[in-house]
Amino acid sequence: MNIDFKKIPSFGVAGNFTGHLEQAGEAIDFINVKAALGAPKALFPTYIPGDNKENSSTPAFLHTFPFDSNKIIYPQNEEKLQIEPECAIICQAQWKDGKVISLKPQYFTASNDCSIRKEGAKKISLKKNWGPSSKGISENLLPIDEFSENGIINNYRIASFLVRDGKAFAYGENSFIKDYSYIYQQLLEWIIDKINNQEDQGPAEKIGDYLQEASYPQQILISIGATRYTDFGEHNFLQKGDISLVMLYPDNEYSSIDIQNIASSGNYDRPGISVLAQKIF
Repeated sequence: MNIDFKKIPSFGVAGNFTGHLEQAGEAIDFINVKAALGAPKALFPTYIPGDNKENSSTPAFLHTFPFDSNKIIYPQNEEKLQIEPECAIICQAQWKDGKVISLKPQYFTASNDCSIRKEGAKKISLKKNWGPSSKGISENLLPIDEFSENGIINNYRIASFLVRDGKAFAYGENSFIKDYSYIYQQLLEWIIDKINNQEDQGPAEKIGDYLQEASYPQQILISIGATRYTDFGEHNFLQKGDISLVMLYPDNEYSSIDIQNIASSGNYDRPGISVLAQKIF
């Protein structure tokens, strides 16, 4: 399928798995952000296509394309880098009078919303896009027949591993996509609301202005939230030479033991699985 990721703005959903922000040490960042009980906290930008222009409301670094399907380049002068294993969806966007009025999911795929763990960053995006090869998206896109509990996606799980010295360590909790706090129609409505109405407050940004400057793109990529970490994932940061591995797989075709064995084998190409394997440099 012919998808040009460089033409698609990308975003992440903060706080869509209960407990992840606390594990990442980021819950305090959202202490003054108003959100409904159980709702995600914010929709943050990771990439906005376009050129740097004077008087632009879009921060210049967001125009740097950060995705790579094969590697992560460690940020300079940073020590704490973690995999953020996620499901990403590519949506067709419909606009009217400068507002998004509908999002239609077309594909889903494995994503690594890789993040720097550091205190004091004023915006989430500052910990997400530090240059080329700072994030991951699998090129193995899976078509969405129906973005609901009746669709194929409802049977898929997210698994992730850190492969070090030939050993695969479970990094995020093996989780169903359907177990996100917000998913399917509720999630789409929340994303639409955030694009149209989110203000520049705390760690959040007024992303609607960014998309206006990007000429109201027809496709939008959203990584819909990182899973909770295993004990190993919470306490072990990436090192050069590691492999970050995120896999979306159908629960009715593979067991968790199957997935662990595939991760350990180094041969990740299997039918029906979206795999993102990135070496850390």
